[in-house]
Amino acid sequence: MRVAEVTAKTSGAGERSDPGSAARPPLDPASIDVWLFDLDNTLYPASCRLFDQIDRAMGRYVADLLSLEPAEARALQKQYFREHGTTLRGLMAHHDIDPHDYLSVVHDIDHTPVQPNPRLNTALGRLPGRKLVFTNGSVPHAEAVLQRLGIPHHFEAIFDIVASDFVPKPDPAPYHELLKRHDIDPTRAFFAEDSARNLVPAHALGMTTLYVQHGADWNVDPHVGANYIHHRCEDVTDWVEAVAGARGL
Repeated sequence: MRVAEVTAKTSGAGERSDPGSAARPPLDPASIDVWLFDLDNTLYPASCRLFDQIDRAMGRYVADLLSLEPAEARALQKQYFREHGTTLRGLMAHHDIDPHDYLSVVHDIDHTPVQPNPRLNTALGRLPGRKLVFTNGSVPHAEAVLQRLGIPHHFEAIFDIVASDFVPKPDPAPYHELLKRHDIDPTRAFFAEDSARNLVPAHALGMTTLYVQHGADWNVDPHVGANYIHHRCEDVTDWVEAVAGARGL
């Protein structure tokens, strides 16, 4: 699952923004009724290192739960993530933990590294249609992030891991539940996500996809030609600005 090579446009101080690709023209916002955004490392930049805090908290949780050394706990944490989609799902399957307790612990972090983003606020306001967050995280964590960014008023709902009955992306089940619960036509929906494998079910349902790439992504293998990635960028603010501005919205 390798990201297809695309011709990137340049904006700002060397930021790459790619509202289109070599395979398809720039996205017409009028073709989209619902804009779905992943949360972590998508709506805020990975450079905030916010998810690093969550990652460390997950490791501590596994270590405390199973009386493991940190290195052993981290290895098991990553194994569960690879095999089950989230560490939480693996812990539920193998150790019958309380998922609500787990989420309250791993999301008890300092959200202040996420800075207000007035550019994203303006750009989202120029996109026509409904907007939702689709995350493997929790509602309280998503709400804290949206508040820090200054953009909660743009989103009508947060579809989180609890709403999906703790079945994470990329399992197709939460995608279907999201569409059903919020009455979304997937052929007129857009999904931005920083994990390439989570775009596969979205593409299969007919959504337009955006891959927010930052550094190495183990979910992308060496093969070129990932048809489930329609557009890609390194910064979602640049990309949304470019798309919203393309039609003078």
